[in-house]
Amino acid sequence: MAAERSRTDILDAAVHVREAAMSATSGATGVDTVLAALSEVVEYDHASLARWDPLRRCHITLAGSYPDDATAYIETRLHHDPMFPVLRSPARGGLWLRDVPWQLLTASPGFQEVLCPLGIEDGVAQCLFATDGRYVGMLNVSTRRPRRTPDPARAVVTLLTEALAAAVGPRAVPTPEEIAAADPAARRPGGLSPRELQVLTELTAGRTNREIAERLYITPRTVGTHIEHILAKLDLPNRAAAAARAAAWGIEPSR
Repeated sequence: MAAERSRTDILDAAVHVREAAMSATSGATGVDTVLAALSEVVEYDHASLARWDPLRRCHITLAGSYPDDATAYIETRLHHDPMFPVLRSPARGGLWLRDVPWQLLTASPGFQEVLCPLGIEDGVAQCLFATDGRYVGMLNVSTRRPRRTPDPARAVVTLLTEALAAAVGPRAVPTPEEIAAADPAARRPGGLSPRELQVLTELTAGRTNREIAERLYITPRTVGTHIEHILAKLDLPNRAAAAARAAAWGIEPSR
């Protein structure tokens, strides 16, 4: 009966995680509330939810409790770790530390330089994908205590990935201030202004000038002017070529 109650408690906690993720997705609460709810599903000593930034090619921590050096590794080096290609496979339901082959652990700077000094013995790294297949970020959970086997939390974490992906996914249309807040050299390729980059993002979705104007609260004429400037700065013949260039830079179509 105790095991059954444990599974029931975990499923109840998973419902709370989904509710927290929905609230974070809408902007009503922060992503930190998602991690707090997740602690009732799987106990941890450290955890983080990070968003993938395709322009800067790095992760951005939205909420987390790892030490600064571990957070820096997740943000700037994890995607170069030999373990990351295994993690990022969409077919994988998360990579639990106890399941990683020792050869891969030996080759992983993340394990050798970050997790080992923290005394981590278990946990999971779960890549998060949007419903259209885009990689949007990842969940990292670490504990110093080995978890029991079988562990119902494993399946529950996998089932929660869609809700977690929605919580960490980028906003449909970033504001110029959000675009300009990051490193200009990385966030504004081609010398584009924040507004031009915003218009370029809309072009990748194949929207007309009028549709872009409605989404950005500017006039269609202003949109046309921005597109003229984008084509001139990038030395491109048309908006289709501009959309292709954006795709090559890793700029994702807005929803």
